[in-house]
Amino acid sequence: MRGKPFQERYVGIGLLVLGSILGGAAGAGLMLLSWGSGRSVSNGPILQTLPMTQARQMEPWQPVTNDQLDGLSPEEQANIRVYDQVNRSVVNIQTITFVRDFFNVVPEAGAGSGWVLDQQGHIVTNHHVIGESQRIEVTLANGESYRATVVGQDPPNDIAVIKIDAPPQDLFPVPFGDSSTLLVGQKVLAIGNPFGLERTLTVGVLSSLNRMLRSPETGRMIKSVIQIDAALNRGNSGGPLLDSRGQLIGMNTAILSRSGENAGIGFAVPANTIRRVVDQILQFGKVIRASASLAVTPVQGGLQVIQVEPGGAADRAGLKGWERKVIRADFTIYQVLDKSDADTIVAVEGNRVGTEDDFLSAIEEKQPGQNIEFEVVRNGQSRTVTLTLDSD
Repeated sequence: MRGKPFQERYVGIGLLVLGSILGGAAGAGLMLLSWGSGRSVSNGPILQTLPMTQARQMEPWQPVTNDQLDGLSPEEQANIRVYDQVNRSVVNIQTITFVRDFFNVVPEAGAGSGWVLDQQGHIVTNHHVIGESQRIEVTLANGESYRATVVGQDPPNDIAVIKIDAPPQDLFPVPFGDSSTLLVGQKVLAIGNPFGLERTLTVGVLSSLNRMLRSPETGRMIKSVIQIDAALNRGNSGGPLLDSRGQLIGMNTAILSRSGENAGIGFAVPANTIRRVVDQILQFGKVIRASASLAVTPVQGGLQVIQVEPGGAADRAGLKGWERKVIRADFTIYQVLDKSDADTIVAVEGNRVGTEDDFLSAIEEKQPGQNIEFEVVRNGQSRTVTLTLDSD
């Protein structure tokens, strides 16, 4: 259904700065590309949000003609054709989140980009664009705005699926490409809403493959991330990254920058990851992952088991965590955690693990119901334990 217009308000440009630095780039923070509201006015640029349900007067879309392309270079023609093919698939997303300050509850505005998945009204964007928003509105290329509902989210991969009730004829899905075939140096095109400027095209090359990007929500590493040099700025989050055929090869999510603006180092979640995650969200409302049903903490030499879930995979395999013991001393009774018999996991499937992310990544390569081997140490004795994984 159509929502009521947002109240117009000024927003400062907010950044969520992650606590990780990539590739030794000292002083360069990894920054998400969504807009965050600011209740205080900064000295920087101030933009005014549009009333989101007020349809803007848009010229009817007309395809580019050969006459218009006549005289342009082949590269220019290719860029124009991709934009002409995909720009109607890109949407503007604006959100309201109610947060409590020192005195009361106040609304905070945010914004980003998204793209049309299908003609049933499913829209894909970054998880950090919508977060825990209480109100989400999507504006299509024709200027019509719709209230959106959340279908499901996957914070570890920074992916979310939302849904609007729009006429199928107004929805133009982005065709999927295959991100496993990408090559460094190939041309990439990004379309999004930087600084609220709708459906802006930027062009560049694929700078690197298989980067790892730390999720702002979970601290987990997103694998196989695409690095590009196409200009991305705040508001580009959730927009599609395209190849020269206009096929989706990724979704723009972050930049590495000292200033908070584009520095030629952008990152996108690959299309194959998006396809896998979105398929599960549409089917289950979430991503189904394998689980060992235990909690661990880093220690010297590996990961010590803190707790095992009763009846879970680790418990069935005989793993032990910290034990809570009751101590009586004179007239005092108190509890202590005994770590002496806790198992320490030093390797999974023969690969050494030193961080929780190493451990979880190894687990998630498996499916629920599959077996996995841990090398564990208890009281100085090493042994191999086989678990049958649960569903998370």
